[in-house]
Amino acid sequence: MKKLTIKNWALDDRPREKLLEKGKNVLSDAELIAILIGSGNRTESAVALSKRILQSVDYNINALAKLSVEKLIAFNGIGEAKAIAIITALELGQRRQFEIALEKPKITCSKDGFNLMQPIIGNIGHEEFWVLFLNNSNKVLAKDQISKGGLTATVVDIRLLFKRALELASVGIIVCHNHPSEKLEPSNADEQLTQKIKQAGITLDIKLLDHLIITEKAYFSFADEGLL
Repeated sequence: MKKLTIKNWALDDRPREKLLEKGKNVLSDAELIAILIGSGNRTESAVALSKRILQSVDYNINALAKLSVEKLIAFNGIGEAKAIAIITALELGQRRQFEIALEKPKITCSKDGFNLMQPIIGNIGHEEFWVLFLNNSNKVLAKDQISKGGLTATVVDIRLLFKRALELASVGIIVCHNHPSEKLEPSNADEQLTQKIKQAGITLDIKLLDHLIITEKAYFSFADEGLL
């Protein structure tokens, strides 16, 4: 029995033709992956195989991006070349999101800060502490990693934070760190650090606008919760 290649499918079931006729936005995640791998195995089409792979990660694209070549080739019909194609495509998508994050937008609300930083720290396995340095129009002058820690904590040198703010002539800052545990609740250490940064900023006339705790899909805003 031959593999069920895309050419063997009915015209309406061919994702390449569907993309050409209706555009990329109408394709499901499984159909996009099916185009990457080209064929399934002796018992299932590329779309069916793609759906099974997605099901194994609860249809989470970020989780799929974390799968190694070894884990992907465990699926019948996925060889090394197909596994590399999937990993490469997802890595390109992630880099595109990172490039978008490198732009210097205006921050008007906590969601803007989350959208800017989530591609950078929302999907990593250790804590990192970053600062957005803003001008008087709330446009981002720079965003810097201040420290990098372990699974549950990171150490922040407030002096270095404000040294950089003074160099940029920043009038406001938003501090951000991620929780690899996916828990959004701030710890006592998070709250104490926030107050120390706030007080130091008052002395230097540099306002702490927010402290964001970022996870893969959500965030916690100290400003929104009235904790500043």
